[in-house]
Amino acid sequence: MNLLHAIILGIIEGLTEFLPVSSTGHMIIGSTAMGIASHPFVKVFTVAIQFGTILSVVVLYWKRFFQNFQFYVRLLVAFLPAAVFGLLLKKYIDALLENIVVVAVALIAGGLVFLFLDSYFEKRSKRDTSVDDITLPKALRIGLFQVISMIPGVSRSAATIIGGLTQGLSPATAAEFSFFLAVPTMFAATVKSLWDYVKEEGGTFSSHDMMMLAVGNVVGFVVAMVAIKAFIGYLTRHGFKVFGYYRIIVGAIILILWASGYFKGVDMSNF
Repeated sequence: MNLLHAIILGIIEGLTEFLPVSSTGHMIIGSTAMGIASHPFVKVFTVAIQFGTILSVVVLYWKRFFQNFQFYVRLLVAFLPAAVFGLLLKKYIDALLENIVVVAVALIAGGLVFLFLDSYFEKRSKRDTSVDDITLPKALRIGLFQVISMIPGVSRSAATIIGGLTQGLSPATAAEFSFFLAVPTMFAATVKSLWDYVKEEGGTFSSHDMMMLAVGNVVGFVVAMVAIKAFIGYLTRHGFKVFGYYRIIVGAIILILWASGYFKGVDMSNF
C-alpha cells in the first residue's frame, strides 16, 4: 500500500460510510481495482480509518454529545444488538465477506427497497421529529435493524435509517441517529480489528503503516464532514431514490465483472 492507495481509500470511506450505499462494498471494489486486496494490512486499514469518520460526527454534532444521560442510554440500547450478534456470528459474517456476489445482491436488493421508501414513508417525511422522540424500545428496534447490515453490501447507515423510519422518525432524524449510532459501533469495530491484527494475526505496525493509517483517517475525516452535511440537505429535499438507483447500478456492475472473471483469484477473505 502506498500514499495514493491510502488517499483513495480514505476518500471512499469518507464518502460512503454515512451514505446508504455500503462502505464495505465500495472498499472491496476500490482495493480490488487497485490490486491491493490480498495484502493483510489492507484489512485492518479499511476498518481502522473509520476512526476519522467517527471523529467527523463528534465534531459536527458535538453539542449533542454533551446534553443528557438519556442520549447515551439510547445509543447503548441501539448498539447492543450489533455487539452481541457480531460476536456470535463472526465466522459466518467473515464467510460472507469472501463472497463478492453477496455484496452485489445486497446492493441491488437494498436499492430496490430504496426506490419505494419515499412513497411508503411520505407522511412521516413531513413530520418534525428529533432524537428525543426515540424511546428505548424504538432504540432497540433500530439496533436490530443494524444487525442486518452485517451482511456485506446492505450498508449500516441504510439499515439504521430504514429502522428509524419504521419507528416514525423523519428522514433527517433517522439519518442523524444513524450517524450517532455509528460512533460506538465503528469505534468497537476499529478497536477489535486492531486487536485481532496484533494479537491473532501477529501483525505489527511499521512507521510506513502508521503513516498510511494517519493519512487515511485524516482524508476520511475531511471527506466525511462534507458528505454528512450534503447528505442531510439532499435527503431533506429529494429523498432516497437516487441512492436506490445508484446501488442497483453498482450491484449490476459487480455482477457483470464477476461473471467476466474479473474477481477470479482475488482473496476476498482479507475483508
